[in-house]
Amino acid sequence: MRELPLEVALRTLVFETLGRPEKEREFTVEDLRRWGFDLLYGKVNGRPAFFVGKLGTEVGDAWEEEGKAYEVEEVLLELPPKKRLLARVFTRNGTAFLSAYLREGEQDEEILRLPAAELLYAFFVKHHLHHLINALKSVGIVTEFFKQRGSETVPLPYEKLPLVARDFLERAKRVEKMAGYGRVALAYFGKTRDKDNRFRVSWLLPTVALFDLEVSEKANTALGEFK
Repeated sequence: MRELPLEVALRTLVFETLGRPEKEREFTVEDLRRWGFDLLYGKVNGRPAFFVGKLGTEVGDAWEEEGKAYEVEEVLLELPPKKRLLARVFTRNGTAFLSAYLREGEQDEEILRLPAAELLYAFFVKHHLHHLINALKSVGIVTEFFKQRGSETVPLPYEKLPLVARDFLERAKRVEKMAGYGRVALAYFGKTRDKDNRFRVSWLLPTVALFDLEVSEKANTALGEFK
């Protein structure tokens, strides 16, 4: 008889959406505002530049930050002609960062760089995505969500999964199609005497895709269905 931890590992169901985790994604000014920032034009240390400020920044505002002086001349509600807004996630010494930048041709102008985990958490809080908040486990180029209820026994095969588990898997598959990548590891252990589901689920999604509110809202709904 194999030990239970090994039995659980061998019988855990794994569903993968093939592809490389997305590192760069295109966004809009409205997306930037959903993160809590305005797109601004003005001067940085006296030179014309695009940059960001907290939502609600006004023309004429000025501040200093990390040795740079910012002066706001315009609050932009749409992207300047020929420019695209993109963001990517990279890691340094084990910490993930989100970098957002304006691209025109082959030239990139960075307007934002922050620790991805802090910004993602604030984004989830801002939009009341409580299931994602509660399941958030780690943030790198991919983000892991983890959820567990009840004690572990031998997991059930796919054919014996209840409707709630199958619904979660279908929702997760649709989210991963939007995000371009994903991995679900599900061990479903059955129900308790009180009819509560017992399960363990780990879900990986590309971090940069989670800054798309539509992706995050659907991921939040999927995790919320699996109770």
